[in-house]
Amino acid sequence: MLNKTLAAFLIGLTLSMAQAVAGPADFTDLVDQSIPAVVNVETIRFGSRPTQRPESRGGSQEDLPDMFRRFFDFPFGEGGPGPRGQPDRRGGGSGFIISDDGLIVTNHHVIENADQVVVRLADRREFEAQIVGSDAATDVAVLRIEAEDLPTLAFGDSDELRVGEWVIGIGSPFSFEQTVTAGIVSAKGRTQGRQQYVPFIQTDVAINRGNSGGPLIRTDGTVIGINSWILSSGGGNIGLSFAIPIEVARNSIDQLLEYGRVSRGYLGVGIEVITREKADALGLGRPAGALVNRVEPGSAAAAAGIEVGDVIVSFNNRPLDVFSELPPLVGMVRPGTEVPVVLSRWGEEITKQVTIKELEEDGQGAQPEQGPDREPTNLLGLAVESIDSETRQRLGDPQGGVLISNVESDNAYRAGVRRGQVILMINNQSVGDMDDFRSILEALEPNRSVALLLHRSDGSTTFVAYTPEAP
Repeated sequence: MLNKTLAAFLIGLTLSMAQAVAGPADFTDLVDQSIPAVVNVETIRFGSRPTQRPESRGGSQEDLPDMFRRFFDFPFGEGGPGPRGQPDRRGGGSGFIISDDGLIVTNHHVIENADQVVVRLADRREFEAQIVGSDAATDVAVLRIEAEDLPTLAFGDSDELRVGEWVIGIGSPFSFEQTVTAGIVSAKGRTQGRQQYVPFIQTDVAINRGNSGGPLIRTDGTVIGINSWILSSGGGNIGLSFAIPIEVARNSIDQLLEYGRVSRGYLGVGIEVITREKADALGLGRPAGALVNRVEPGSAAAAAGIEVGDVIVSFNNRPLDVFSELPPLVGMVRPGTEVPVVLSRWGEEITKQVTIKELEEDGQGAQPEQGPDREPTNLLGLAVESIDSETRQRLGDPQGGVLISNVESDNAYRAGVRRGQVILMINNQSVGDMDDFRSILEALEPNRSVALLLHRSDGSTTFVAYTPEAP
């Protein structure tokens, strides 16, 4: 009896697991509900007519022998587009309708530099669209067509999205309109260097050229992302697709509709990742947050008292696990808004109230000669010296500091310390000159991690942390 009960339990468990892996029975109802509101976006960049060639005395250029005609061609860019002109250039992508009177969302890169945008609906009607506004930083654009009683898609809540959820994408890959693909959410909060204000949703939904601007749809029928780009070695889908979270897109959409442009918050700090060594040196329990390595004069951060060496662990009541989470959070804050920023300052937690300002749109070090005041190798495993005026000017005029003339510590070298860099700070203490350096050095404990703020030859600053080798 026990064996039968166990067998029944195992069979039920296997079926449950199979259903969990398989996901929903099908997406037919979801597709039927969603697909009428998804559109194809075709863009045209106008070409140019052939230029008229100068006529020769006594007849047109066409009367000239072939060997002479080429001497009458206008060079490209001088006097016109050349004798043959340029054809129209066509491109396209996808989009979706968000209001029944004709507002449509797509990607900025789909309509960028377009002279004409044509929208084709699922019922095959075509409209020439007006570009209401576009924002390159979030890759969002809003179009309008003259139509009424259109089907629409509603915004969902991308903050509630969970990794592992089923989602579908609808678009026009390679001009195959109304193509539906499905997959799961692979990760959240992915970053891409060119779009630091977007914490992308990563999925394994099949996305290809032409899907850009189309909706990423949750199983409840709401849009939780805009498909934007893929990572691919050969130009096709390999299961690494990225979508703009609808919370980020909605902020841009609302501003484009209200103001015609997007303004975003600006804190005014340079930040970097926190490694295990840096966390230990900075008094953190774990390597999380954004380490401040630069504070711009006159910025919101400077006005609030944020300092180099602070670790931002929470911004506007949102804890930070990795430093790349900070720019999107700052960018979404309307300029003039006051927000709480929680800092860890060398192990002590501090909260600052910061009034966010508006973002204005618009290596190895040098090998210096040894100076007259040189410190031999020490507990840090570094030889340093004072900075003469000529060297200071060549390095971009860093304020204070001592110059690294030799790196003997293997741990320091692996951490990124190089000859020619300037030490501006050791742990939580500024290094103004050689006297400061010696004084700080005397108080350091052996076999403990240290954090150095370094000025590099390109003018940038960075924190490095390492544990010096025992002498």
